[in-house]
Amino acid sequence: MRTRRPAQGRPILDDVSKAIVEQLQEDGRRPYATIGKAIGLSEAAVRQRVQRLTDSGVMQIVAVTDPLQVGFTRQAMIGLRCEGDLDVVADALADLQEVDYVVVTAGGFDLLCEVVCEDDDHLLEVLNQKIRSLPGVRTTETFVYLKLRKQLYNWGTR
Repeated sequence: MRTRRPAQGRPILDDVSKAIVEQLQEDGRRPYATIGKAIGLSEAAVRQRVQRLTDSGVMQIVAVTDPLQVGFTRQAMIGLRCEGDLDVVADALADLQEVDYVVVTAGGFDLLCEVVCEDDDHLLEVLNQKIRSLPGVRTTETFVYLKLRKQLYNWGTR
């Protein structure tokens, strides 16, 4: 697998690696032999490339659930304005079970985090008892999801 790194340090995948990733994005359980036939490689070569892609952190193979289907009826994005070391607050957020996404931002918020909760009462508990009580959190603004219209995981191959 030839992976070039541009000046910013991000890997650029070759066309074969991109093809493997695209095959797995369509079906994460697709057999290596099937992928190999589709892109012109042996099963062993596909297995080796997939191992290198996962070992290097370029991709993960995971099961993605629909929160609504598994009993979590409330999702929200929470914008946080903080003081002090953002990394400390971001790490504390990342440790919370209900938080599935944390990003340090520029602009109106210092941090954004996505939470997945059982219901509105659970969301209120997470906000009041877990997030707003963290040292360094000054204010929060919550954006409750009413309906998810699009969510993809196919970045970087097209």
